[in-house]
Amino acid sequence: MEPRQNLLQRSLKGDPILWAIVLLFSFISIAVVYSATGTLAYKKMDGNTEHFLFKHTALILVGLGFMWLAHRIDYRYYSRLALYALLISVPLLLFTYLMGSNINEASRWLTIPVINQTFQPSDLAKLALISHLASMLSRRQQHLDDFWTTLFPVMLWVGIICGLIILSNASTALLLFATCLLLMFIGRVPLRQMAVMIAIGAVVGGAGLATGQRGKTVISRVTNHFDSASDPNKKVPFQLEHSYIAIATGGVTGKGPGKSTERNILPHPYSDFIYAIIIEEYGLIGGAVVLFLYLAFLYRGLKTVMNSYGAFGGLLSAGLSFSLVLQALVNMGVAVGLGPITGLPLPLLSMGGTSLIFTGISIGIILAVSRGEREVRPMTGEPDDAARIPSKRAAYA
Repeated sequence: MEPRQNLLQRSLKGDPILWAIVLLFSFISIAVVYSATGTLAYKKMDGNTEHFLFKHTALILVGLGFMWLAHRIDYRYYSRLALYALLISVPLLLFTYLMGSNINEASRWLTIPVINQTFQPSDLAKLALISHLASMLSRRQQHLDDFWTTLFPVMLWVGIICGLIILSNASTALLLFATCLLLMFIGRVPLRQMAVMIAIGAVVGGAGLATGQRGKTVISRVTNHFDSASDPNKKVPFQLEHSYIAIATGGVTGKGPGKSTERNILPHPYSDFIYAIIIEEYGLIGGAVVLFLYLAFLYRGLKTVMNSYGAFGGLLSAGLSFSLVLQALVNMGVAVGLGPITGLPLPLLSMGGTSLIFTGISIGIILAVSRGEREVRPMTGEPDDAARIPSKRAAYA
């Protein structure tokens, strides 16, 4: 037993609780996606109800593999890679908008030849922007009041990436912009600088919605949400109506695994509205457990921030943690009627393709940071050696 434990300790570095949370999410995802796709698989795959089960399980394993690889890399290398990833993301986002696969009146996907798997360049752009923003802020801790040194390069990259994404995916762009603002706040950027950022973001976002593909859809969804919230006689959108039915009929303990009825009616029950299926089958108890796991994930990610010796590691972990958990909260909020329909999947639980890989890489980076500075201290010349943020280990700074 002891040699096996030593092998696990050598192979799985970082926060063990974070590892446990991710593995638990993986098991829940396999069970819920299997239930949510059973009928779809029966209809489209000639009765093979396990088709999506095997496909989703394989993608989860691939995502876990990328997470393991990412957590084995010294996280300071991501400071160097982020800029190159951004430079690749810009032409990819432009190409996708102009010539990508158009699904639901939005060009968000590129189809990878040979494997015939769709890929959203916005997933790469999100990861690259958060990593590069953490690097920029960590290097400029002594010049946060300088507009041209700090705010301008931050504003430039955030504006370019969010502006390109909002052309075809408004919800992802807005969520990424909010994550960047949180990261700037944690990085001690003055509030007046952030106010300038918000003003410029509003202008760029408005222009992107006006010229892009999703402007009318965003206005329609926001209007419908507030109209139905203020007028009880106003009919809610079809998706939300059946999401409410799933949640209401689930009760406290749920109907039981595989016994959902709304999975046969709800559009995308395995993705956008998987949280409603979870509550229908596992009740409010199951929904509360999922919410608790996301909050526990955020807590462990922020604990990594507090334990970080340097600015880059802390900002990187905070940005990626907030990015995943904010998306989860938005998805769950939509399912219970707290916000307009967004089309965002539930991270770690929804069925997906390459998005599972990028989620795995993001978590792997958080785990790499949680390994602690003592394992990577011999490396020099990176952002952490130039600047640090206040923490309970400030004595080491």
